[in-house]
Amino acid sequence: MSNPPSVLVFDVNETLSDLQPMAQRFTDVGAPGHLSTLWFAMVLRDGFALTAAGSQQPFAELGAGALRTVLTGLDLDRDLETAVAHVMQGFSELGVHDDVPDGARGLRDAGLRLVTLSNGSSQVAEQLLTRAGIRDSFQHLLSVEDAGAWKPARTAYEYAAGACGTPLDAMTLVAVHPWDIDGAARAGMSTVWINRTGASYPDYFTPPTHTVSALTDLAGRLA
Repeated sequence: MSNPPSVLVFDVNETLSDLQPMAQRFTDVGAPGHLSTLWFAMVLRDGFALTAAGSQQPFAELGAGALRTVLTGLDLDRDLETAVAHVMQGFSELGVHDDVPDGARGLRDAGLRLVTLSNGSSQVAEQLLTRAGIRDSFQHLLSVEDAGAWKPARTAYEYAAGACGTPLDAMTLVAVHPWDIDGAARAGMSTVWINRTGASYPDYFTPPTHTVSALTDLAGRLA
């Protein structure tokens, strides 16, 4: 990247937040912990499908609905709606990945503008970053609920550009999801893929501009 971006746009779910504790929420109610991964994938699938059909629902509503589907028929230790509430509460109480606090502060101290753009609510992002002690590193907390379409629809990235008063080609998306990287790239943004797991990047998606293994590596790459 020849010039540092004007704005870094961060995905929230899995990019900043650590979803691993969600498995315990499932086991708490008597369900297999591995269902947490299936559940999150279902929420994304249904959010994408609604956007493709020209509709939209909040993440929390899709999350609760997908939980009812996943948990129905299991030998739970409480009634279904109480189990759904317990799991959803866990999602609102997640922490950030270990590399996020120092990484975000380093980028802020380097003079970069940081914002979030989440398929979830801005309130969840607010709580997440406040608990981590880095809320002041982020200028805006944006949600696709105000964009009218979930990422990776171009409309979502255009909404972020408008909210920041910055053209898309001066913004960089930071995410762990290849589908998000691809959507942002097609909208005209540069991109950073955080690959914490050493996974292979799918060759059917637009490749990222940069790849880092931790957020703490990013400031040096953009200098």
